[in-house]
Amino acid sequence: MVYSLLCFALWGLADLFYKKGNSKKDDQYSDLKTGIIVGIVMGLYALIYLFVKKVEINIMDILKYLPASICFISSMVISYKGMKYLELSIVSPVENTSGVITSILLILFFKEVYPVPVYIGIILVFIGILLIYSQEKNENRTIGNKKILAIVLPMAYCLLDGLGTFLDALYLDKFEILSEDTVLIAYGFTFLLFSIIGMIYLKSKNEKISIIQEKDKGIAAIFETFGQFFYVFAMASDSTIGATIVGSFCIFSLILSRIFLREKLKLKKYIAIAIAITGIVLLVMNGI
Repeated sequence: MVYSLLCFALWGLADLFYKKGNSKKDDQYSDLKTGIIVGIVMGLYALIYLFVKKVEINIMDILKYLPASICFISSMVISYKGMKYLELSIVSPVENTSGVITSILLILFFKEVYPVPVYIGIILVFIGILLIYSQEKNENRTIGNKKILAIVLPMAYCLLDGLGTFLDALYLDKFEILSEDTVLIAYGFTFLLFSIIGMIYLKSKNEKISIIQEKDKGIAAIFETFGQFFYVFAMASDSTIGATIVGSFCIFSLILSRIFLREKLKLKKYIAIAIAITGIVLLVMNGI
């Protein structure tokens, strides 16, 4: 559970800096630039990890993991676009239901049996996240006339990320098709390839990208990368419980957005956060 909680915290911090980095409404390529920077950081990390740990990997390993890589990279770029137009507190809760959905699918497909508090914890996290989103939707706090994006983009992320997480459970935990080291490197190299293609595309549009000037995106990429490390090991140890805990990092990012981005929270939302955190505590206590 330690890996899950570390990932929870790091991805919550990444969410905050993603929002700050994608707040420029006049930059139509802001979301792509974020993906490029994340891919560069992920790729460099994978390269260092490869040489330091002397991991043996071949092209077939990267191709085996390609379906999950495509799901995650696509979902992340969609998420970056959502953060450009919508408040973090409305985007993140819907997206993060993917972790709970993955856990439910794993329980159903593999007939797993857990203590009753684990099931209660998963339900509480799901209820808390949905309550947060329903309140945001009722407050109608989308920017401009981007209201449809408040549903379409987070849901697209949820489906893609949920599928990718489910595949990770198969790769790392249920069938042990790939090792944690292999997955980290395969994902990093695939994301780096995406970055290279993205930079070529920006070049064709005479659009420049400067990592130095995109400080917030760079910080987010660092938190994302380290979070990815702990995520892989969390999924390898217990994918069912890990998916719910990791997927609920929106709770942390929501609190951070209130503190640093001044996104207002009402009493009902604090209650929803408390419900979700209670669920996480139950999962941690019964998953160790």
